[in-house]
Amino acid sequence: MIKSTISKIAVIGAGSWGTTLANLLADKGLIVDLWVREEEVFNQIKSKGINEFFLPGIKLALNLRPVLSYKEALHEKDLVLIVVPSHVVREVLMHIKPYLQPHMCIISATKGIENNTLMTMSQVAESILSKKYMDKYACLSGPSFANEVSRKFPTAVTIACPDIEHAKILQLLFYRKFFRIYIIKDLTGAQLGGALKNIIAIAAGASDGLGFGHNARAALITRGLAEITRLGVSMGANPLTFSGLAGLGDLVLTCTGDLSRNRTVGLKMGKGMGLKEITSSMKMVAEGIKTTKSAYELSKKMGVDMPITNQVYQILYKGKDPTAAVRELMTRELKEELDFHTL
Repeated sequence: MIKSTISKIAVIGAGSWGTTLANLLADKGLIVDLWVREEEVFNQIKSKGINEFFLPGIKLALNLRPVLSYKEALHEKDLVLIVVPSHVVREVLMHIKPYLQPHMCIISATKGIENNTLMTMSQVAESILSKKYMDKYACLSGPSFANEVSRKFPTAVTIACPDIEHAKILQLLFYRKFFRIYIIKDLTGAQLGGALKNIIAIAAGASDGLGFGHNARAALITRGLAEITRLGVSMGANPLTFSGLAGLGDLVLTCTGDLSRNRTVGLKMGKGMGLKEITSSMKMVAEGIKTTKSAYELSKKMGVDMPITNQVYQILYKGKDPTAAVRELMTRELKEELDFHTL
């Protein structure tokens, strides 16, 4: 049986998901330092053992230690877990690079595609770090609301890593009776599934906000999966990845769950609120907003038809009316559904 040699962990990012994962690991008795950006959050965790700002009501493990410096967070660690918004991943990697040691492994729980470069998070990491860190680089993805995991509700996720033996170690590391982990080799597919589903969730939320009903939402989820798969396959992903937890599972949760930040953005837009008004009222980042721009440009670059992504881009960045966007989707030229690969 494989045994985990990882016992000391740095979690970079104390939002709801970063705090939840740090607490999950600390609750197993592992040594966990959680890097916190906001001094207010640091003080809350330090004095009360609660991240009231991002994860209210959840008592954190006693051995979860908040820190304010990267140097302190990474000191003598075995694993570095990155859980920050995608638009700051490059900056964070540059900051932590001087403190990385050859034995450390890196896992990302960030879901997004970088604007301008159109890189996935692993590609961003590869552009900054040496190859020795990329051999065992992994990502954690799949349907998982932080609030439910923190309350120990049954959850199943995916860890993707080209090195399956290392993935098995990570599987054991994260496993809890309520937190089941499946492993795959398809790093590209897992990352794209986790990033692109947020765009479809904005569309599904807008449809719900407009009162278009369950039929429309089901159509958006299904056709959304089709365009996610098309782009993924064009970039070398395994199409089967998108029928699993990192694809369909994450997509369904984000498009239907009331805890979904991206669905909430769409819902409010469907009810007539402007994007600036919506984002100014949110504590946490809705990754789909920035990812929409990246995915729109990536689809053009790769020559992949992504009609839902295109319409969400028009709504977010060109001020298009959501009703008009849905009308255009419904009146597009009809195409035959020949098989899965032509969806």
